[in-house]
Amino acid sequence: MKLNYKLSVIGLLFLALTSCFSDIDDDPIADTDIKDFVWKGLNLWYYWQGTDSAPDLADNSFSNDTDYTNFLNSFDSPNQLFYSLLSNEDRFSWIVDDYFELNSSLSGITKNNGMAFGLERINGGPNIYGYVQYVLPNTSAENQGVQRGDIFLTVNGTQLTEDNYLSLLNNEVYTIGLAQLDGSNNLNLTGEEITLTKQVYEENPIYIANTFEVDGIKVGYLMYNRFLNDYDPALNQVFANFVAEGIDELVLDLRYNPGGSVTSAINLGSMITGNTTNDVYLKQRWNNKIQSALTEEDVTRYFTQALSDGTSINSLNLNKVYILAQGSSASASELVINALDPYINVVHIGGTTRGKNEFSITLYDNPDCAFLPPNSNCDGNINPNHTWAMQPLVGRNENADGFFDYTSGLEPDISFGESLSNLGVLGQQDEPLLARAIQHLTGNGRTGETIIENKIELFDYSNKHTPTGTNMYLEPDDVPMF
Repeated sequence: MKLNYKLSVIGLLFLALTSCFSDIDDDPIADTDIKDFVWKGLNLWYYWQGTDSAPDLADNSFSNDTDYTNFLNSFDSPNQLFYSLLSNEDRFSWIVDDYFELNSSLSGITKNNGMAFGLERINGGPNIYGYVQYVLPNTSAENQGVQRGDIFLTVNGTQLTEDNYLSLLNNEVYTIGLAQLDGSNNLNLTGEEITLTKQVYEENPIYIANTFEVDGIKVGYLMYNRFLNDYDPALNQVFANFVAEGIDELVLDLRYNPGGSVTSAINLGSMITGNTTNDVYLKQRWNNKIQSALTEEDVTRYFTQALSDGTSINSLNLNKVYILAQGSSASASELVINALDPYINVVHIGGTTRGKNEFSITLYDNPDCAFLPPNSNCDGNINPNHTWAMQPLVGRNENADGFFDYTSGLEPDISFGESLSNLGVLGQQDEPLLARAIQHLTGNGRTGETIIENKIELFDYSNKHTPTGTNMYLEPDDVPMF
């Protein structure tokens, strides 16, 4: 969906608002420019704009420049203003004061020590423990011998709690105190400590891709940990290998995938099914102001047969896919499950997903381009006086059947959780979640819910706290221009 830059219903409203408050930049308060950008950007794009749950973003909120200026300056910071304007239904919008860091994160570049971890409360109390979900290659964690399944209770000698874990684990350098389960399933410190150091790191989201044969069935396994558009060519090559191997079944592991690019989600779905470009992948729901200016075609995205550079998609043409997903699977991961469901048999194994069905866009202080980055349709300039940017929720995706209401998460077809006693080795056939998929696809699987000892009830996880978090976002070229 890419429209020419033009005056429309939205364009006229936007110009009216801009001219009404045209002198706000003359205000002597240093951050007034930023606050002005926050309000105007949200007024145009925010999903809940025009609803009762975001009353201060209504088009008629202010009668004159003075009222508007006084409102902005009643907040101590752009941060405070931004969060005060959000709907109480909004769990995921955010703002940053450094869009360079944000842009890097959208490409998979962050400061990272290589230890991806989950957190769980100890006996339901305030104390928590961490466990290693996976380790990234060529990082501090790998160099220090950290392994999947390692358990830690302390950071810098302090017991992790609900109140301190974010500050402790946010440090550039920290030391974890390892623990282990005893015969009574209690956690005890071992006395071993490991110091980890964060570094600028570009993560390849394709963590594992392999094939194996079981009972005469050729199975492809892909653990994909984030939807990053820059890695779509590499992902396409993985599927070229699957095609060459002649796989019969695919197990797609999204259990730790917090989301990412909608374009990548469409590409991945197309690699799985081979649907035609006439088949609807998703339809977008924008706020009423945006939606009223768009046609049905503008809000519809289809399956694709080529990447953005024209390279043909390598498709498996499957009519069934196994997807491993749980509470740490969010946004674009959930989009793939929901978008494929009308077309093929999606066997979801694991737990209920995060429940993030909204997409976002990055807004910059570039009013000439409707707060979008300069592009082929608009050569406006981002305000050079600051580096603030917003990542607000601007819409929801529905599948070809019109289903989009899964804010409580997508429930699994086969409930099967991870166990602290037996996390297994990712990618190996005896890893519990993969083994459960193999049991089902070979017809040897049991039915009903499995009782799992020391089942992990996830409290929080590291992938949620990267700069992009559980974000599902549109690439700039996919945002409508007006």
